[in-house]
Amino acid sequence: MDAATYDAWYDTPRGRWIGTTEFRLLSGLLQARPGDTLLDVGCGTGWFTRRFAEKDLRVTGLDPNPDGLAFAHAKGPPAIRWVAGDARSLPFSDRSFDRVVSVAALCFVNGERQAVAEIVRVARQRFAIGWLNRSSLLYAQKGQGGGSGAYHGARWHRPGELLDFFSGLPVSRLVMHSAIFLPAGNRVARTMERLLPHTLPWGGMVVISGETE
Repeated sequence: MDAATYDAWYDTPRGRWIGTTEFRLLSGLLQARPGDTLLDVGCGTGWFTRRFAEKDLRVTGLDPNPDGLAFAHAKGPPAIRWVAGDARSLPFSDRSFDRVVSVAALCFVNGERQAVAEIVRVARQRFAIGWLNRSSLLYAQKGQGGGSGAYHGARWHRPGELLDFFSGLPVSRLVMHSAIFLPAGNRVARTMERLLPHTLPWGGMVVISGETE
């Protein structure tokens, strides 16, 4: 899937609802304040990166894909910094960013634990990392048999597996949330998303957030 087609999905009614719901969850967990620095690891075409920039954050997007970064650079405001790089070896010094986020990107990275360690290393205060949830309706629809569409080749994890990635790292106050319980995006799905607590581990995206020590 090319970058323009991928990004345009977020302009569809279902894509806009999913993206906005996930962004709202991530924003609440990061607790960023205007002027904070934020790194988006695996930013892709920059859809989430642009939304964080709209919150008056000083934002950097990092991705290894030159086509995605070129699209992100052309689409995003000039204030966003775009960097080519590998999540497993972030080209930044320790504690470089107030907040670090990654949205269902590590699912495509071989060596996820190293990428998690790098995110923790460069985060000064808080981080939030989203993974695709194997214990979800979204997996039943899009993840089986190697995955379909934008999910092709992704690894899906059960929520209980994710905390193991943080073992031995200097982190505290780890919490787990999820979003997108009914991925259809219809009226019932939107109603249930408002009613169900995001502490339930059944959403299509599971987020682990915490603080660095």
